[in-house]
Amino acid sequence: MTKGFTTGSCAAAASKAAAYMLLSGNKKLNIEIDTPAGIKYCPQIEEIEIGKEYVSCAVRKESGDDPDITNGILVFSKVSLEDNGATENNIIIDGGKGIGRVTRLGLDQPVGNAAINSVPRRMIEAEVRQVMDFFDFEGNLKVEISVPEGEALAEKTFNPRLGIEGGISIIGTTGIVEPMSTKALLDTIRVELRQIKAEGADVAVVSPGNYGLEFMKENFDYDLDKAVKCSNYIGDTIDMAKELGFKKMILCGHIGKLIKVSGGIMNTHSKEADCRMELMAAAAIRCGVSNETLGDILNCVSTEEAIEVYQNADIEKNCFKYIMQKIDYYLNKRGAGDIDIQCMVYSNRFGLLGMTDSAESFLKEAKG
Repeated sequence: MTKGFTTGSCAAAASKAAAYMLLSGNKKLNIEIDTPAGIKYCPQIEEIEIGKEYVSCAVRKESGDDPDITNGILVFSKVSLEDNGATENNIIIDGGKGIGRVTRLGLDQPVGNAAINSVPRRMIEAEVRQVMDFFDFEGNLKVEISVPEGEALAEKTFNPRLGIEGGISIIGTTGIVEPMSTKALLDTIRVELRQIKAEGADVAVVSPGNYGLEFMKENFDYDLDKAVKCSNYIGDTIDMAKELGFKKMILCGHIGKLIKVSGGIMNTHSKEADCRMELMAAAAIRCGVSNETLGDILNCVSTEEAIEVYQNADIEKNCFKYIMQKIDYYLNKRGAGDIDIQCMVYSNRFGLLGMTDSAESFLKEAKG
C-alpha cells in the first residue's frame, strides 16, 4: 500500500519553499525536505503569491492509501520578514485560518497556542533555518500556517472533543502517513487519557464507544461522551492508563464487545476474535443448562438474542454473575496490580446486565 505524507510534512515543505522565494526573489515550483522517517518528500509548490515582504504558497496533502479526510487539501505557509525587536535569527511559528487553537490542558501544545504539534514545528524550523543559513540571512522570519478548509474539516475530527477549536491540527511524528494506521487511533486514546489526567481526574472512565449513551445517562446520570473512547483496544488502553499514573479505571460497555473480555480477549475487533456465543455458552454450562439450550445459544447471531435464551432458561442472573467474575479477572490481570479496574456491562434492550463490586462507586467518584 502507498504511504502518504502528513500535514506536518506539507507545512514544512511549503514553509521552506516560501522562505526560499522570499530570500532569493525567485519562484520555486518544487522543493525537497527530509522527514523524520528518513524519507525525502519532494512536492510541487502551488498557489504562489509574492509580496513586498512576504511569500505565500501551498503544498497539496497526499495521504496515499490512507482514507484521510485531509487528503487533497492545500496546506499554506506564509513566510514574512519580522521586525518585532526580538533576538535576530529567530523563527516565529503560528497558525492562521483553519488551524485550531488549543483550549484544554494535556495536549501537545499549551493552551492558547496554534495546534501545530512539536514535531512539525521542529520540521518547519529546521527547513526554514536551512534556507536562512544558505542565504546568510540573520534577521527574523514569521511562519504562518493555514488551511482554508480547516474549520469545516475539523468538525469531522476529534479536535472539538479534545479542546482544539477553530480548525484542524498540523500533526505527524514521522512525517509519513501509514495506511489504515492503528497507531493514529492509539495516539488519540493516549492524548485523551493524558488530557483528563492533566485536568485532575483520578478515575479513567473508558468506553469502546457511545453505544449505550442513553442508557448511562438515564440510569447513572453519566454522559459517556465524556469517557475516553478506546474502540477495540481495551488492553492497550489499560496499559496507557497505567503508564500515565491512573490508579483507578472503569470500563463501561455493551455486552457485544465486553463478553469477549470474559475470555481474556483484549482486542475486541472481529478480525482478531469473535467467540461471543462460545463465551455466552460457557457461562451457561456453569449454570447446568441442557444441551438443547446450549445449542440455542450457539445458534444465536447476536448477544442480545443470546440474552433472551438466558431469560427463557431462567439463568440470566447466574450467568452474568459468572461473566462479570471472568471480566474482572482478566481486566485486573492486565492491570497487574498497578491499577484497579472496575466494569459495567449493559444492553440497550435489557439494561444493566452486570457490574463489578466497586464499579458504581468508581463512576460516582469520576462524576465528582
